[in-house]
Amino acid sequence: MERERQNPLFYMVLIILVIMAVGPIVLMLATSLKLNVDIMSDRSSLLFMPTLRNYEAALCDLLWYQPKSLDFCDPTFGRALVNSLIICLISTVLTLVIGCMAAYAIVRFRFIGRDTASLSTLLMRMVPPAVLLVPVFGIWTFQYGISGTRYGIILVYVAMNLPFVIWILQSFIVQVPVQLEEAARMDGAGPFQVFFLVVLPLIKPGLAAAAIFTFRIGWNEFLLANALSDRSTRTVPVTIVNSLTEYNIDWGVIMATGMLLAIPPILFTFFASRQIITGMTAGAVKG
Repeated sequence: MERERQNPLFYMVLIILVIMAVGPIVLMLATSLKLNVDIMSDRSSLLFMPTLRNYEAALCDLLWYQPKSLDFCDPTFGRALVNSLIICLISTVLTLVIGCMAAYAIVRFRFIGRDTASLSTLLMRMVPPAVLLVPVFGIWTFQYGISGTRYGIILVYVAMNLPFVIWILQSFIVQVPVQLEEAARMDGAGPFQVFFLVVLPLIKPGLAAAAIFTFRIGWNEFLLANALSDRSTRTVPVTIVNSLTEYNIDWGVIMATGMLLAIPPILFTFFASRQIITGMTAGAVKG
């Protein structure tokens, strides 16, 4: 049987979509490898001599050698990179620990208001972060005094991502047979042993998907981090935006920091793409 020929318009649309998705990344990468003279030149093109000076300027305080091309090392981005990693990793771990326990309680235990609690977790995730900016800033600054600290940003990220984690993990816990937990209890396992040794190993795809989405949300978040951080606790997105001034814009370093900012989410997506797809389609099809 002769294979049906695909419409050329399909390939044209596909090529346009690929260019729109990959084009900005390629342009940012090319700009990050240029000197400012080449970037601002009227004859700037894709034919240039690549250099790593912009990456050395961004990571000068984290490198094991002293870049010869730099007269002064600005530790701003290196400090922001460390802040982003610490804040996102800790907030992701706390969100997963609290979220999986809360999701298990909602699915397995019967109590008054269980359905309301399940629906409320989804409704809370629909609240835009901008709505919470003013009250959170006031409470964190004047009542608790944790504004400008990593702990304050971590707590906000945990509260912001917790409803999503609870919602996505419920669909995985529902698929775990209750008979496995009952058999573990008959063998003498306690509640925590049943949860950690029976339930958690079976919902690893859900935990991985929730961890990836939670990390990426915290990694790219700007609005709350900008309001709650100070000079020493700024994250990478806040640092990139604050480096844009009306007097001097170092486009090469900014593009280099943008590429470095994009690396962790890309790696997470590349190594756990199957878990992401499983997490996105969880509960869509019943077995």
